[in-house]
Amino acid sequence: MGMSRRLALLGACALIPLAAIIAALAAGNAGASVPACGGETTIAWLGDGDGGATAGSTYYPLEFTNTAHSTCTLYGYPGISAWGLNGVQEGPAATRNVGPHSTVTLAPGATAHAILRITDWGAECQHGKSALGLKIYVPGQRQSQQISFPLTVCASRPILSIEPVRAGVGVPGYTSS
Repeated sequence: MGMSRRLALLGACALIPLAAIIAALAAGNAGASVPACGGETTIAWLGDGDGGATAGSTYYPLEFTNTAHSTCTLYGYPGISAWGLNGVQEGPAATRNVGPHSTVTLAPGATAHAILRITDWGAECQHGKSALGLKIYVPGQRQSQQISFPLTVCASRPILSIEPVRAGVGVPGYTSS
């Protein structure tokens, strides 16, 4: 084999590892290019059933469904508050029930959930305020959605708390953090 063919073969062999490195980097960046789920393409809804209950609290799976035609991600906590007449917030926003969390990837049509805890207002205050429903903010978004869900809240003490978003549909009475 001539010297020029050996150098060409050696050069080609050197490019194979470089091509593998480039392919691996591209594959690693593919997950980073998945956008966050937007409020306009992620529908928030309360799961079926009456929620699981414990002494003084009721738990509801708050569901988030990707209605877009592309995959998106959710990370962290949704924003939750109660609303009354004219969309005015009633009582404090939900507190965060701190726990470990990670990015949830939602394919088109897929659903993730966060557990919403509603504490009995009578255990927190003497006089409740009527609310017409919940105002929901998809994690990382500033656009809210309203869910009709009559409840009684306290004017100055929080009765709502939320856990971070988790993969899959929440099942009342069975899904835990």
